[in-house]
Amino acid sequence: MNRPTAIYSAAQVRALDAYEIEQRGVPSFTLMTRAAERALRILRARWPQARRLAVVCGAGNNGGDGYVLARLARESALEVVVLAATPAEKLGGDAHRAHCEWLAADGAAAAFSADALANANADVIVDGLLGTGLAGPPRPATLEVIRAINAARRPVLALDIPSGLDADSGAVHEAAVRAEVTVCFVGLKSGLFLGAGPDHTGEVLLEDLGVVAPASESFTPLLERIDAAELAQALPPRAREAHKGTHGRVLIIGGAAGMPGALRLSGEAALRSGAGLVTVAGLPANLIPVTATRPELIYLPAGEGADLGEAMDGARVVAIGPGLGRDAWARHLWTQVLRREEPVVVDADALNLLAEQPRKLPSSWILTPHPGEAGRLLGRDTAAVQSDRLGAVRELQKRYGAVVVLKGAGTLVASAGAASVALCERGNPGMATAGMGDVLTGVITALRSQIDDSARAARVGVLVHALAGDSAAKAGQRGLIASDVIGELRGWVNP
Repeated sequence: MNRPTAIYSAAQVRALDAYEIEQRGVPSFTLMTRAAERALRILRARWPQARRLAVVCGAGNNGGDGYVLARLARESALEVVVLAATPAEKLGGDAHRAHCEWLAADGAAAAFSADALANANADVIVDGLLGTGLAGPPRPATLEVIRAINAARRPVLALDIPSGLDADSGAVHEAAVRAEVTVCFVGLKSGLFLGAGPDHTGEVLLEDLGVVAPASESFTPLLERIDAAELAQALPPRAREAHKGTHGRVLIIGGAAGMPGALRLSGEAALRSGAGLVTVAGLPANLIPVTATRPELIYLPAGEGADLGEAMDGARVVAIGPGLGRDAWARHLWTQVLRREEPVVVDADALNLLAEQPRKLPSSWILTPHPGEAGRLLGRDTAAVQSDRLGAVRELQKRYGAVVVLKGAGTLVASAGAASVALCERGNPGMATAGMGDVLTGVITALRSQIDDSARAARVGVLVHALAGDSAAKAGQRGLIASDVIGELRGWVNP
């Protein structure tokens, strides 16, 4: 099975479907049959012991896919129960034809009910209810079907997209099917990866049905998955004559009173990500807590009124934010950093200081907000950001000019001039713990010192951080801490 990177809107995929039919002359029912054939193949490979299927069919092409799959499954000697959530007289086009061919093959379609689904005693449920056509909350009768599918506690194969999930935003209105596998047709839809999508899709597999997107601006993907192949391209083997100066000099500013840990985590993450020389600047009281456990870090005591000009001049990349705070001392350091044109990574309270006085920043800068910080930067609440993460990261990039990394489940990276927003689908819920953002800051800062492009460094940094988190989570997600992730970085920056 291939692992494509392009992700589209539902409208773009419908246009691709139409292009294949109208411009390339492929009959629409041929595409429907291909979809059902490929879905059945996936079902049999994933659940080889399954002998009895319950196929839930709605209206439209998604229901048509279900009827064709049911007929093909029966021809393959599987037992099939078809439950129709939409009366036959309301079916049209290819869905009507698929329904008729199912009946002609001696199939039966009973009206859907929760009891009928429970009594079907199916090994696998096939969700052919709604597809990508959902706009707004499902109707009450449809919600009952969705809830019954979830209540059945059987493995679910979703056709194209789990019913109830918005194909573009990943939003869920009241309820959506929770699939174990989603087989997506023609092109990947953004809602599978945004919002609540990852909690409902299970494993996502693409069957493009032989459809190839033409070279046209209208088919430029909304999102591009960050691929692991980019690691080897961005981080080639080092020359034997290299020295610490050629591996990147970075300065990380933070470490207010009582906050040595954030600076320590970020600094060590930068070292473990390959920076040749890492200086951390913070209050003098934090010198021993930071360097006693990681002596490879150079500590620059920065008291009240400190001038960091010389230190910044000697650094290829500066980061500011880990444990910074928002008092007069922090504001003094932030003001100095704002004069810099060279690359800066901005995180944590530095983002909050930026939100207080928004300004356009150099395109080489990288902002790394979580949804709460993104909300403050945009003047809206966290829920609004989460309801439209793609729109939020685009607006942040346009408003502030820098590369923007919107952290969270499905981290997004937006940069000026990029046709698509980059998506990192790796990482896990165990990473939702204190200090994880400080580690990411260190990773991106170190990689920007080794990679001559801020957008690329941000993409690779996000992926390295997520992959390290997944490696650390092999022992279990619960109880995972930021230091565990640091311990896995070295393996991923040496592809």
